Amino acid sequence: MTRHVATALIRLLGLVVLLGGSALARSGLERNGADPLDSPMWENMHERFLAGEDYVFDAAIEVIAPSYAEDSLNVPVAFSVSGIENIQQIAVFADLNPLPMVLRLRPVTVAPAMAFRFKLQQSSPVRVAALTDDGLWHVGSAWIDAAGGGCTAPSVGMASGNWTETFGTVNAGFFPRESGNRLKLQIMHPMDTGLAEGIPRFHIEQLQLRNLDDDSLMAELELYEPISENPLLSFDIGAVSGVALEGYDNNANTFTADLVNP
Repeated sequence: MTRHVATALIRLLGLVVLLGGSALARSGLERNGADPLDSPMWENMHERFLAGEDYVFDAAIEVIAPSYAEDSLNVPVAFSVSGIENIQQIAVFADLNPLPMVLRLRPVTVAPAMAFRFKLQQSSPVRVAALTDDGLWHVGSAWIDAAGGGCTAPSVGMASGNWTETFGTVNAGFFPRESGNRLKLQIMHPMDTGLAEGIPRFHIEQLQLRNLDDDSLMAELELYEPISENPLLSFDIGAVSGVALEGYDNNANTFTADLVNP
């Protein structure tokens, strides 16, 4: 390689870096900037759940959550990502929960959007972080106030002793939308955190959604202890005739169901 060619390549690389930085600046994004919610645990969350990789706080990650959790055992949260391509995974965590990690979603053909309910022990930021194929995390945040106790209370089913009557039952519904179908599914499971006295950790760990038409993978989901009892999960799945659900919990119980769009 001649010196002139090498110099041209260096200038080109410099231009690419400059343009990338300018794009962030034009959109108001600051790489590795200060936490807008000023959480004392942000840096710890960044290292634990985002592997210390680069991030931007990005309004393209919309987090919809109540300002106050009326029921700390069932706090509704929804998120959606717009204008960001090539998302590899989405991580959801609550900084000040004793069990911060809530879920990880790997969208394949489903939209990068979801709704769920989770347990919140105390007032905390809730983060939704989307990792793109360039190694950058895009982070959306919401603050939820809570009276507390969501993670240390036993599930209703476990406390009453009747959880085995419906354990593993899957219910689902398809709801048409302009952008395609929304799938809402519920799996009956105690989802105990292990923090209630005398009740061990017991929760669903993994779920897969597959297209019933061709068995192709639509999404993979990791669930953690804070997900609420009898998880109610919503996905934007597009135009498919049905979804095959597969999963298991930390006690090796398995869950399968064919969810057919009527």
